[in-house]
Amino acid sequence: MTDVVEIHVPLTPAENLAPAAYPFPWIDQIEEFLVELEEDGAVEVYDDGEEYGDVYIFFITGTDQAGLLSAASRVATLDGVPAGAFAMVTDDEAAEFGLGRRVDLPVA
Repeated sequence: MTDVVEIHVPLTPAENLAPAAYPFPWIDQIEEFLVELEEDGAVEVYDDGEEYGDVYIFFITGTDQAGLLSAASRVATLDGVPAGAFAMVTDDEAAEFGLGRRVDLPVA
């Protein structure tokens, strides 16, 4: 069994956008940040992120729970990321999203 941390971010549109702008630019920002962490060897992106209900979920693995939660905390405090993000500590055998231990993440 491999530890996986799901990073759940509320699907809240970014503030101060142009009328026709993409409402969730923070999704791309988080994905780029996670790729950088992966290239540095800090974490591995476990799966593509996806919309699930009223949140967008990112998946990371590749280190111990403390390292995964540290990375999740860094994601939650990136500029532009909506408040209310939380992590779910789970594993690669979980039957569905959101199973496991919930960890509230800091707010920027």
